[in-house]
Amino acid sequence: MMREFFGTDGVRGPYGGPVINEAFATRLGQAAARWAGGKGVVFIGRDSRASGTSLAAALAAGLAAGGMRPVLLGVTPTPAVARAVAGEGAPLGAVITASHNPAADNGIKFFAAGGVKLTDADEARIESFLPALPGDPRAAGVLAQMDGTAAYVDAMAAYLEPGALAGMGVVVDTANGATCATTPAVLKRLGARVIGLGNTPDGSNINAGFGSEHPEALAAAVLAARAHIGIAHDGDGDRCVLCDETGAVLDGDEILVLLALDALRREQLAERTLVVTVQSNLGVDAAVRAAGGQVERTDVGDRYVLERMRACGARLGGESSGHIINLDLSPTGDGLAATLGVLAVMRSSGQPLSVLRRGLVKFPQGQRNLKVVAKRALADCVNLVAVQAELEREFGARGRAMVRFSGTEPKLRLLAEGESDAVVHGALDRLEAAARADLEIIPK
Repeated sequence: MMREFFGTDGVRGPYGGPVINEAFATRLGQAAARWAGGKGVVFIGRDSRASGTSLAAALAAGLAAGGMRPVLLGVTPTPAVARAVAGEGAPLGAVITASHNPAADNGIKFFAAGGVKLTDADEARIESFLPALPGDPRAAGVLAQMDGTAAYVDAMAAYLEPGALAGMGVVVDTANGATCATTPAVLKRLGARVIGLGNTPDGSNINAGFGSEHPEALAAAVLAARAHIGIAHDGDGDRCVLCDETGAVLDGDEILVLLALDALRREQLAERTLVVTVQSNLGVDAAVRAAGGQVERTDVGDRYVLERMRACGARLGGESSGHIINLDLSPTGDGLAATLGVLAVMRSSGQPLSVLRRGLVKFPQGQRNLKVVAKRALADCVNLVAVQAELEREFGARGRAMVRFSGTEPKLRLLAEGESDAVVHGALDRLEAAARADLEIIPK
């Protein structure tokens, strides 16, 4: 379903631009309130970006104008907002965040009743209300406020018994974002020795050299501290990447396979099914099938993963980017919940992360991200479509080639998997050449 403003994960863009500004946030709040029925509490969280305060107030003004009762949660991880919506029975929740994007960007994403993300149809319906709404960012009066983190920290800490992580060294990179006050608190409560990185947010340094997009500092800190594990969140905390005790980084595919194989061994993987996206490595399918399970694949986007999970009865799924959804712990992607799951496996098995990660043997894979002046419909990129089709014929069942535009950034994403690194690099070279013939690429 066509949408003008919503992308893969909410509305996102440069702050002060044509979309992410206070006037549009007010209009979007009114439209969302109309979609939600115009009554009830709506929880609003934000990450640590300087622009988040005024955007949250503007969104609240629109929601209030639409008949709802906004409650500001302050700086709160995205999964904590989803948990609040589900736990309090609210009809709507919102987070002011641009996730892993730089501080100059911001965005707005919503949760429906139950703490689940909106569908494409829901977002299209909200957009349909926008043309008739004014964009006057007037204040909503005195807004209710609530601590958005306390209940979340309590719930996450209860996943393991007190002191379960005693003697364990954990490096935590919170990306100068929304998890600075939550993930370290949970791990310390469980007895871990926590070494912090990216934990001094100033409104402008979110994701800057730290976080899930920049795991180099995490790996170095793990080695320096002789820690058992490293954790890096993105700016709003709904994803994570991990680092084992040798300094090697694990992506979402490795985390998912580790959790799925453990659940299969315990006969606890619901429907014996793991849900991933088309972006995940083909080795995921091989590892899960060998253990007696099956893999379902969806389009890119954790909300599509969740939709498939609910449809097929699965409880575990996610993306290679580190969005991990464990419905036994959270109604949405949650980097802390994923980490606690991995720590539980490490503890029960007595195995270090460097050993547990071996459950996934990856097919050689390569990716390239090309920044474009403007996106086009892929069908209009005739050279790119033709080369992709040629590669798929050549690969057969021994590999694949994928092309897609990012839903949140002006980037074309290329992916290839094959039997060797040489095959993969050759495929990416052919895809990139075709892309340059169809699109204006911005030099790095």
